[in-house]
Amino acid sequence: MAIFDTPKEAFSALRPICVKITKEQTITNVQCLQSQLQNVGDAALQDLQEYVLFPLTFALKTPGPKQDRFLQIVMECIHFIISRTCVRRQQLLCELFSDLTLCLSSPGNHGKLAIISEELKMAAVKGLDALLHSAYGDIVLSLYEPDMLPVQGFVISVLLTIAEHEKSRQLQILALKCLLTLILQCDCSEMHCSFDNSELIQVGNQLASFLPGITLGMTRIISGDVKQGHLVTTYAIRVWYKVVCLVMANEQLSNNILHDKKMNFAKASKHAELVICRKPEWVNSTASKLEVLLQKLCSCAAGNQHWKVRLELVELVHHLLSHCNKSLKESISHLLEVLVRLVGDERPEVQTRCTQVLRHVSEQCVVWENKDFADVLSDNLHALATALPRLMRTQDDQSKLTSLNLLLGYIKLLGSKVNVVLNSTVHLGRLSKALVQILELDVTDVRIVEERQLTSEAARLQQPTPCSTLDKPATQKKYFKYFNEERVFTLLQQICRVLGYYGNLYLLVDHFMELYQESTMYRKQAALVINELLLGSAGLDVCILHERETPVSTDDFKAVITSIVEEYTSMNNWHLVTSLESEYEAGLDKNQPRYQDFTEGFHSYSQFSTLTVHTMNSNIWQICIQLEGIGYFARVLNKGLCLLLMTTLYPVLEKVGAETLLISQMARGTLVDICQACDYESIRELINQNLDYLVNTISLNLRRLVQHPHTPGVISVMFSYSDASFLPLVDDVVQDVLLSLDLYHNEKAQLIFTVLHSLLMALACWFPPMDPVQKMGKSHKASRSDTTAEEIQCFFQQYQNLKRLAEGDIEGIDLDQAECETPNQADSNASYDPPDVKKELPAHIRIAKDVMERCIHLLSDKNIKLRLKVLDVLELCVIVLQNNLNELLPMIHRAWNPLVQRLINDESLVVLRAFKVLCTLADTGGDFLRSRVSKDILPNVTRSLASQAKASVKAGPIYSHTLSYKLQLAVLQGLGKLCEKLELCESDLDMVASTCLPYLSSRQPRKLQEAACSVFDHLAEVDPDATWLIVNELYCPDVYKPPHTSLPPIQLSGMGKQRNEFMDNVVQLLHNL
Repeated sequence: MAIFDTPKEAFSALRPICVKITKEQTITNVQCLQSQLQNVGDAALQDLQEYVLFPLTFALKTPGPKQDRFLQIVMECIHFIISRTCVRRQQLLCELFSDLTLCLSSPGNHGKLAIISEELKMAAVKGLDALLHSAYGDIVLSLYEPDMLPVQGFVISVLLTIAEHEKSRQLQILALKCLLTLILQCDCSEMHCSFDNSELIQVGNQLASFLPGITLGMTRIISGDVKQGHLVTTYAIRVWYKVVCLVMANEQLSNNILHDKKMNFAKASKHAELVICRKPEWVNSTASKLEVLLQKLCSCAAGNQHWKVRLELVELVHHLLSHCNKSLKESISHLLEVLVRLVGDERPEVQTRCTQVLRHVSEQCVVWENKDFADVLSDNLHALATALPRLMRTQDDQSKLTSLNLLLGYIKLLGSKVNVVLNSTVHLGRLSKALVQILELDVTDVRIVEERQLTSEAARLQQPTPCSTLDKPATQKKYFKYFNEERVFTLLQQICRVLGYYGNLYLLVDHFMELYQESTMYRKQAALVINELLLGSAGLDVCILHERETPVSTDDFKAVITSIVEEYTSMNNWHLVTSLESEYEAGLDKNQPRYQDFTEGFHSYSQFSTLTVHTMNSNIWQICIQLEGIGYFARVLNKGLCLLLMTTLYPVLEKVGAETLLISQMARGTLVDICQACDYESIRELINQNLDYLVNTISLNLRRLVQHPHTPGVISVMFSYSDASFLPLVDDVVQDVLLSLDLYHNEKAQLIFTVLHSLLMALACWFPPMDPVQKMGKSHKASRSDTTAEEIQCFFQQYQNLKRLAEGDIEGIDLDQAECETPNQADSNASYDPPDVKKELPAHIRIAKDVMERCIHLLSDKNIKLRLKVLDVLELCVIVLQNNLNELLPMIHRAWNPLVQRLINDESLVVLRAFKVLCTLADTGGDFLRSRVSKDILPNVTRSLASQAKASVKAGPIYSHTLSYKLQLAVLQGLGKLCEKLELCESDLDMVASTCLPYLSSRQPRKLQEAACSVFDHLAEVDPDATWLIVNELYCPDVYKPPHTSLPPIQLSGMGKQRNEFMDNVVQLLHNL
């Protein structure tokens, strides 16, 4: 608490030191006064304000040189006094303002800043700031009288010099804050006096004289070295737009009292001629000069690395558009450009504020009905759309982002008024051509054509999983010709969506559909834009400034989407060539009209030899974009898509079965979108619920397979996503497939066998073969139950009766009884089925048997690809029929001769696959195949292995990539298991062992050695003694002594041999034995 609370007590304490300072101006006396002032209360100090300030101002006015330290202490003391009191007299305010300014003036040149210490400058600037804050009420306006123009001009000049050239960042910021206070735009937390319009006009008149100097100085600071720090730049931007908004405000310039005010000043003051009269001529001239500075300022601030500088730039644009949009109307275009560029800033603070300002500006445009404003936006949009293709080709990615942000901002600002622009044929044409040129895809990547999916979709059988947990397959990233940055594509998507949100949907879709149909050059880009337009029109994943006037109705969406889907899935746009060996070309009749010369604007595939990778890549991407569009349409319509499933589901399933990986992945993602839109829990449910339509379409198309070669692919996909309950529903379809195979076995066999492979793969999963352990247990149980105690008793009774009859003893024997009946035999006979009645086979057994029948006929086909597919399907047929030996064994008998020919007299790749089928047969028909394998297969296999062993032992590392090596490896890996399953005789086992012995050499490839060891492991399961003897004959690491001297010594040919190439593998085999 202060010691002196009353003016009287305070005066008594302060008078001696004040008198002393008046007589002796020293640092000590001033410091003493400052310390004494700390003991005086604010009320008492307010009453003694002028008395205490007098010695201090007297010290400043005293002529003669003074030390910087002394002046600094005096300034600090004055700052202390006026910061605790209010200046209530205009004269005192002006005097103090002049005295404080005088300390900064150079003695030799009163118009320049004195060469003084930073501390003194800081004290003087703080004093000026405190003085302006301490002015009571409206007496501060006395500083803006014409008589104060010279002093005020000097203060502004000094503050600008300090802010621009001082090295102390703190002093720079302090000078800029003082400038804000001087132009009555202080942003501190203290209460400030509010002024009416006429008073603000007075201030504006005064500051108009200094507007060029202030704006030039601030522009130099803003465009200066970034090392000065973001706070200096931020305050410089703030001073710039605050003073401009004060001098060039619409309210001030529209007031008619300006000229009268000028005349009043002329009468009252000799400095009135220095006051600027803000007439229209002056306003126009100043606006044109400010536009130059504004462009430089915005370009520097927009590229500043610190986000607070960019945020302050947004505030600059906001203030100028809000308060000076009439006086600076020529700069509105540039200001809007800055604003829309910053709407995509990386900092969320800048984005949020920029979006708010854009929304405010857009709403102002609607409220004020500012036609000039909309015209400016339209012109800017047209100019940017015209230059956009060139900018995309020449700019770097960062500049492209800036240009696209600008385009997006213009469309957002226009809002629903964008339709005025779109209704202009020229504007719409420029904009659409710009978008389709920018979105041109890079189709040079050969990997897109090369990447193929697995032969069968059945390998990806899915469990019934809710769509919410189904993740879309990873899709290939789109690569564009004119940009690489992903953010550029994201911006382009937003542009299209915002256009769809605010624009006329029918107009936009019709226009881009014309481009889609006009040329193949624009087709992919036009489809991309159409997809995004629909998504944005539904308000999905779109960022907007304000709501549109009228949303699009569901009926309109259905009508538009229906027409788009019809165009997408038309023959010319859906069934495109994606590879020279694709399933389409392999099965298409080249005389079909759609693969002859198309009309102008469509692909021509009459000569496949002219196809290039670029063309096929382009077709792949077109199909993928159209599939992506159908997924978008599902999101737009939600359950409304259910009515369009009849036209969309079947084409999408066609593409799920496509061989091109990219198309297949995109189609599966589209199925997921459809599931989510129509509330299906899984893709399986989607297919099952629409099975009637699908089955009907498939049945019709199978009868015209030449015209509909993609139908088998749809069947494959349906099997891939279904379960066993699906089989009875498609039994007719399976029969149609088999009938199609019978009719088109020359042209369509490969395609149809792809379907059969999917079918058999599904059957193998739905009806898995019995586990070997269960099968063995069942057979043991059956063998135990075949002979019962009653049957044994009956046997012996019959034996005794027959023996007695043979001896002639017939007493006690019932001759009418032919045989002994076991209990319940009559009942069992009564229920026994007649032998000529055959039970009906289960559906999957019947299908597998019918398919195997076709396989037998096509095993000898001349097409190697077909033979390979037939062998794959044949193997699956065997797996499905494993539990029904009565059906399987006759089929094996029929298939045996063609299969043997594939094993011994065919190309290596076919032999490899055929041997795999043989190993599968051995798992089921061991006894049935033993003699056949021994006679027909084993001699040829062993002969081939023996001849190839001589080649592989000398081969280098590259040999492991050859087909011969792969065939050797596959045969060795399956041969041992084959011998074990068939339980071959000793001579056959000896033949196999002798053939495999060379492969135990360490000179053979490592994997062949391991496969040969596995053969001996399996042989040991059949005949361990013979296997042990054969291996020891090759190399015997141990010497075996007889247990008794009477026994002859054991002599093996492998004993006593030096370490050789077989030693390592032999030792390992003997260890396992």
